[in-house]
Amino acid sequence: MIKRFLWITLLITLCGGWITPLWAAELNDIFAEIKIAAGHTETLLSDFVQEKNLSIMSETLVSKGRFAYRKPDNLRWELLTPIASGFVLRGQQGERWNSLSQTVENYSVDRDPVMGMVAQQLLAWARVDLDWLDAHYRMELTSEVPLSLQLTPRDQGEAGFINHLEVTFSTDRSYVEQVVLAEQSGDSTVLKFINVVINGTLPEAVFSAPVF
Repeated sequence: MIKRFLWITLLITLCGGWITPLWAAELNDIFAEIKIAAGHTETLLSDFVQEKNLSIMSETLVSKGRFAYRKPDNLRWELLTPIASGFVLRGQQGERWNSLSQTVENYSVDRDPVMGMVAQQLLAWARVDLDWLDAHYRMELTSEVPLSLQLTPRDQGEAGFINHLEVTFSTDRSYVEQVVLAEQSGDSTVLKFINVVINGTLPEAVFSAPVF
């Protein structure tokens, strides 16, 4: 369940069609553009909608939440529906909470490998860290407009669970707009980031756990 939660939360359906892969030099140019655009992002705030499609169910499971990032390593990931829960990270330390049990728990990524992996993943998406992503996934360009990539896990353990990720960028290529996670089981999760605000002011309270 912990591993499934990790990947369900990550963690963008392809809007364009399949195209012939570009030469490496052209891909490098595109990646350079992404790095430059993402390098200007100091803060990021967005809502998200998560749609889970299970092969054993006909209905789509929908949840909603909020995501915040402040450079270099402050995060907030919060599910608002159907049950409010989430976590904040400030460097190596943070808190996680669950509104159902009304509990708040301190954690350290150094001592909690699961939260460490979650933090690494979310920071990679928020920063659009292509070097980190390339070290963990084989990346293939599938569409230029909108810019979309297919990511296949390099780690065999992860590949046993995940078939691939499909990632779509915003028009200006400064942030990830949508992620589709396709599991080996046939289940899939679509994560859509909406109402995105780049470089807005984020109060310190954004990166603090709620008080119950």
